[in-house]
Amino acid sequence: MAEIQQNNDSFFADIIMRFRDMEEKQKMLRERILLIGQNLIETKEKTSSDILEIKKEIGEIKRNMERLVGFLESASAEFSNFARKEDLELLTKQAKMFQPLEFVRKKDLKKLND
Repeated sequence: MAEIQQNNDSFFADIIMRFRDMEEKQKMLRERILLIGQNLIETKEKTSSDILEIKKEIGEIKRNMERLVGFLESASAEFSNFARKEDLELLTKQAKMFQPLEFVRKKDLKKLND
């Protein structure tokens, strides 16, 4: 009988030890899950702030692009008002040939003739 009692005590002690081991494992898993949850929340917040910053930067880039496109459109519209290089060279040659300071007035010619 004592032997059966001792076997029962040993059996229950073994069950209690296994139960405590399981409780300890469950406690460790719970702590790990909480840690993972906290890390997940921190990662989500950081990702959200990064996304918000990227959206702001994209908005700024869009505004800059719109201003650049507007400038290019106005500049390209003005190109038709500019003279071509060949036209300027022709006008320069004509101005050199013209030399208005070398012309004589009729009055001055009459004075020279008189």
